[in-house]
Amino acid sequence: MDFKAYLELFHQIVSSKQPLAPYDQPMYMDYTKLNWSRMNRWLKRGVLTDDMITAVRQIGRAQQWIVITEPWCGDAAHIVPFLHLIAQENPLIEVSYELRDSDPHRIHEYLTNGSKSIPKLIIRDENQVDIAVWGPRPEDCHALYEALSEQGADFETVKTALQNWYNQDKGQSLQEELARLMGTW
Repeated sequence: MDFKAYLELFHQIVSSKQPLAPYDQPMYMDYTKLNWSRMNRWLKRGVLTDDMITAVRQIGRAQQWIVITEPWCGDAAHIVPFLHLIAQENPLIEVSYELRDSDPHRIHEYLTNGSKSIPKLIIRDENQVDIAVWGPRPEDCHALYEALSEQGADFETVKTALQNWYNQDKGQSLQEELARLMGTW
C-alpha cells in the first residue's frame, strides 16, 4: 500500500467502534491512538536536516523502498513519518508499506536477532535487488533498549524511556544514519 492507504488504514483502526484483533484489546487501542497522535505530530513538525536532503536528492536511479510496520508499533510512530518526508524529496523513490502481521509476511526475511522487530526499511535498486536494510530503530535508541532489556526493565519503563529518547532526538539520529547509508552506494 502507499502512504495514503497506510494513513487511511491507521485512521480506520483508531476510529473503529468494533476494532479487529489485536486492537480490540484496550491496551493495544490506547497505545495505537497515542501512535496516531505521535505520527501526525512528526508529519507536521518533523524537520529534515540539510545533510539528509542533500543525500536523498543525490540518488540518481530509481529505488523501491519497502517499509514494514504496524500501527501499534511505538518505534514506527516516530520513524515512519520521517521515512515518508525523506522519500518525498526524490521522485525516483517509490515507497510501499507492508504490515508485519499480514501477507506477504516479508519480515521473516529481515529478522533482527531472530525477532520480527519493526519498523524495517528495505531499499532496493531498479532491479529489485536489496541495496540496504535499516531498522528497527536508530543505533543509540537501540542501545538504550538493549540496556533496559538487560536490566530487566518492565514494559512501561522501556516504553517511557524510548518515548523520551525520540522526543529529544527529533529524528536527527535516523537521518544521520540514513544519510551515511546513502553515502555508501
